[in-house]
Amino acid sequence: MMTTDELLRKTSVLLPAFHPVSLRAIEKGGSSRCFYRIQSTKKKSVILVQDSGEKEENKHYASLAGLLAAQGVPVPGVLANCEDDRLLWLEDLGEDDLWATRDEPWEVRRPLYESALCGLSILHGIEPSSIAMEGLQLQSAFDERLYRWEQAYFADHCLGDLFNVGEEVRKRILEHSSMRRMAADLASLPRHLVHRDFQSQNILIRSGEAWFIDFQGMRLGLPQYDLASLLCDPYVMIPGEERDHLLDFYRQLSLRAGTPVGEDFEKIFWQCAVQRLMQALGAYGYLSIHRGKSSFRSHVLPALVRLREALHQLHPKDRLDDLTTLVADLKSPPTP
Repeated sequence: MMTTDELLRKTSVLLPAFHPVSLRAIEKGGSSRCFYRIQSTKKKSVILVQDSGEKEENKHYASLAGLLAAQGVPVPGVLANCEDDRLLWLEDLGEDDLWATRDEPWEVRRPLYESALCGLSILHGIEPSSIAMEGLQLQSAFDERLYRWEQAYFADHCLGDLFNVGEEVRKRILEHSSMRRMAADLASLPRHLVHRDFQSQNILIRSGEAWFIDFQGMRLGLPQYDLASLLCDPYVMIPGEERDHLLDFYRQLSLRAGTPVGEDFEKIFWQCAVQRLMQALGAYGYLSIHRGKSSFRSHVLPALVRLREALHQLHPKDRLDDLTTLVADLKSPPTP
C-alpha cells in the first residue's frame, strides 16, 4: 500500500489543477478498500479509493459509474482512475448518508427515502442490452446457485459461527424443500439491473437529494431485493406504515415509467427480504469472526428482528417453519 506522501503526489499528477495538501482516512464498514478524503489548497476535496485487489468486482467501479451517470442514476463523478495502482478519485458528495437521518422525524426522512427510490427506479429501468453494448462486466446474476449460496452463508457464519447451532440442524434447515423452493422460485422470475447492497450507508445525501455509492456489485436480479435491502435495513428500523408508504411510492414510480408491478409484488418482496437478511446476518458473522470486525455483532439482533418479521410475512405457501422456529429462540450472539 502507498504511503500518504505517495498518494498525495499521485493525486497531484492525476489532478494537476487540484493541488492536494492533506489526506484523511474514512472508515467504511466491512469494505476491503481504503477510503480517503483529500483536501486542496483551495479547501476543496475529493475522495480517493485505494483497492486492495481482493475483490474482482471493485475494478469495474469506474466504468459502471459512467454508465449509471449517463442513464441519469445519481452517482459520484469519476475524476481520475489509475488501474495499475488500483486508485480511483471520485467527486466528494460529503459525509452525510441516509443512515445519519435515522432518528429524524418521518417528515424529514420521507423525501430523502423517496429521492432514493426515484434514483433506484431509474437504475432498475436500465435495459440490460445497454450494458452489453457498452462492453461492461457485471457480477454473476442472481440465479438459484447464488440464492442458495446466500442461504448457506447464513447457515455457516450466522447460525454456526455466531450461535453455535449444530451442523445437523443447519443442514436440515438448509436442505429443506421449502428453502430450496424459495431459491428456485426467485430465480425463475424476470431479472433487472440491481444495486445489490442498497442500504442506508450506501446512500449519500447532498442538498436533500440521494446519491448512490458502492454499486460495483451490480448484477441482474429482482428489484424487490434492492427494496428489501433498504426498507428492511437492520441499520435503520423503519416502521411498517412508513415501509408501506415507500413500497406504494415505488409502485407509482413503476406505473409512471410504464412498467407496473404485478399482483405478486409484495409476496416477492418478503421472499427477497428473507434472502437479503440471511445474507446480511451471514456477513455480520463472517466479518466479526473471521475479519476481526467485532462492531458488526451489534447489528445481529436488529437483523434477527427484521428476519423474524419477514418470515412471518411470507405467503402461507412460502413459509419456512423450521427456520422461523429456530430464529424465534435466537437472542444476541454469545460473547466470544
